[in-house]
Amino acid sequence: MSTRFALTSLCCLALAAVSLRAAEPRTVVFFGDSLTAGYGLDDPASEAYPALIQDKITAAKLPWRVVNAGLSGETTAGGLHRVDWILRQPLEVFVLALGANDGLRGIDPAVSSSNLQGIIDRVRAKYPAAKIVLVGMQMPPNYGEEYTRAFAAMYPVLAAKDQLTLIPFLLEGIGGRSELNQPDGMHPTAQGHTIAAETVWKVLKTLLE
Repeated sequence: MSTRFALTSLCCLALAAVSLRAAEPRTVVFFGDSLTAGYGLDDPASEAYPALIQDKITAAKLPWRVVNAGLSGETTAGGLHRVDWILRQPLEVFVLALGANDGLRGIDPAVSSSNLQGIIDRVRAKYPAAKIVLVGMQMPPNYGEEYTRAFAAMYPVLAAKDQLTLIPFLLEGIGGRSELNQPDGMHPTAQGHTIAAETVWKVLKTLLE
C-alpha cells in the first residue's frame, strides 16, 4: 500500500507541475523603434500599441505577456546588434517592427533587408519553435518612387522567403492623417496607437489563441 501511495503521490505532483507550467504566461516580444516604444506619448507604458495588445490579451484571458523592446531611433543595423541581448529571455512570439528609420535615412533597402534577415536568423537559431511576425512599413516618396517601391517590397519578400506572418503596414489608416499624428507628422498620437493596436491584433490574435 505504501509503495502504491508513493507512486500515486509522485504522479499527482508531476501533474501539478505540468499544470503550473501550462498556466505560466508565454512571452510576446515587440522588437521595434520609436513607433513601438511609444515616443511622445504621455504614458508609453499604457498607451503604446504593445501595451494595448496586452490589454486585449488580458481581456481575452489568454496566457501571454507582452514585452515592449522598442527603442527610439533604432535602425535595422542597430536592431541586429541589440537582438542577442533581447533573446536572453525566453519567448514564443517575436514581432519584428523595424525599418522606418532606415527609410527616413534613405538606406538602401537591400542593406535593410539583409539586417532584418540577420535578426530573423538569430531568433530562429535561439528559439527554433518561435513564431515570427514581420511588421511592414512604407515611406513617402522623398527619395523617389523607385526607392519607395523597393522599400515597401522588402517586407512581403522576406515574409514569403522565411515563411513569416506579415502585417503589411503598421500605420495603416494613420499615416498622413494629422489628427492621428503628433506635430512631427511621423509618430502616432494615443488615438493613432489605438488604431495600430487593432491592425496588429487582427493578425496576432490567431497566433495566440
